[in-house]
Amino acid sequence: MERRKFLQQASLASAGFFVKQKPFFSFNEFPIVRIPESQRKFKSVAVENTIAHVKKNMGNKEMGWLFENCFPNTLDTTVDFEMINGKPDTYVITGDIDAMWLRDSSAQVWPYLPLIKEDKSLQQLIEGVIRRQTKCILKDPYANAFYKDENKISEWKATDVTDMKPGIHERKWEIDSLCYPIRLAHGYWKESGDVSPFDQDWFQAMKLVVKTFKEQQRKDGEGPYTFQRKTDWATDGVPMGGYGYPTKKVGLIHSMFRPSDDATIFPFLIADNFFAFQSLYQLASMAKLILKDSSFSNECLALKEELGTALSKHAIVAHPKFGKVFAYEADGFGNHTFMDDANVPSLLGLPYLDAGASHHSDLSILDKQSSGFGIYQNTRKMVLSDSNPFFFKGSAGEGIGGPHAGLNMIWPLSIIMRGLTSKDDKEIKLCLNMLQQSHEGTGFMHESFNKDNVANYTRKWFAWANTLFGEFVLETFKTKKYLLA
Repeated sequence: MERRKFLQQASLASAGFFVKQKPFFSFNEFPIVRIPESQRKFKSVAVENTIAHVKKNMGNKEMGWLFENCFPNTLDTTVDFEMINGKPDTYVITGDIDAMWLRDSSAQVWPYLPLIKEDKSLQQLIEGVIRRQTKCILKDPYANAFYKDENKISEWKATDVTDMKPGIHERKWEIDSLCYPIRLAHGYWKESGDVSPFDQDWFQAMKLVVKTFKEQQRKDGEGPYTFQRKTDWATDGVPMGGYGYPTKKVGLIHSMFRPSDDATIFPFLIADNFFAFQSLYQLASMAKLILKDSSFSNECLALKEELGTALSKHAIVAHPKFGKVFAYEADGFGNHTFMDDANVPSLLGLPYLDAGASHHSDLSILDKQSSGFGIYQNTRKMVLSDSNPFFFKGSAGEGIGGPHAGLNMIWPLSIIMRGLTSKDDKEIKLCLNMLQQSHEGTGFMHESFNKDNVANYTRKWFAWANTLFGEFVLETFKTKKYLLA
């Protein structure tokens, strides 16, 4: 076995793993697995220059090869860019599913934002994503995934008992579906200074976002959204006539589904409510400074404050082993779930989304300068242990999964998020090594892999995981390059 593979496996073994895996390639030989240039959907000079620079200056050649394949995967394979009525429009599929998720499309292009100042075509592409998302939200703020063909009828039309409109792929209400477009819009604005996407259509879409958040506080009744699916898969349906289990109306927003597209158990999904808290703060700033609408800005801030107060009362629970932690879900009656899911937003990934609450008078639980920062650290320890029923550890690695892919299936998303939210060199290196070992010769990240066998994986083409992996490698390259030696 070549020395490079031996050292990787020794590093994993030192962290408690026994890795039995033969090397895929010789030391300097890596197959070309990236789609041919002539078939790529979009080409960015800034992205290509970044890839070349990282590869040239990275000691770990296999990691450089993985970065070359994964970082541009969204641009290479999933984007459909055009000009419509003189304005950019970008439709972004997830990979092997021909539909655009509001969450995934935002997350897939997010790592490219720092490059838009040096690549105007890339900036235009992301402006097109914002404009396409605006159209989607205006069509139906409760839907999570859409088609480019706005007249296309979904395959779920026959099985889903909900208000399925043409052009909608799936109508699972998830709070983060409306948070991610705000995060992308705010990030785009901060990086570029460009306000052209934030026209009256965008303004109306954002008003609809806030209206939907308030509806799903359910203070005035159950609201307009219900969802049921004719299926034997429990996590695809919502109980109690499509409204979910009862809750006490405490100011938190109900979410019928998790970012994994699995149904919630208790409808107050804590990480998603934290994400909404942060998104409303960002939206208030944009409303005031771009739209010059103080009334709407104050409405966003008032709802943010209400969420903050409710989170301070209902998100924090005393765990018998770890002390004060964030629950994964709550119902307002005092019932909670202790777990985490790999999909983001997650409890593990709260710092990645800047979903801290230091700008709320009653809630500074993620502020590193406050004593409350320990709540996140306690939660981190909990979700990365066997106290989390969806944390799996085996001979191939360790990480968080979820009901979506089943037991013993680790999602690279969770390993990436663990690395991105860590300050510990040893932990970051462990995450990089596990990811490098997980590709099973394909050169790409997957949706999940078995804790004992990386050859048992799901979804060979999953652009979110690929591009997020690229973000992790690039961030490590910039700040801790020595870990990529």
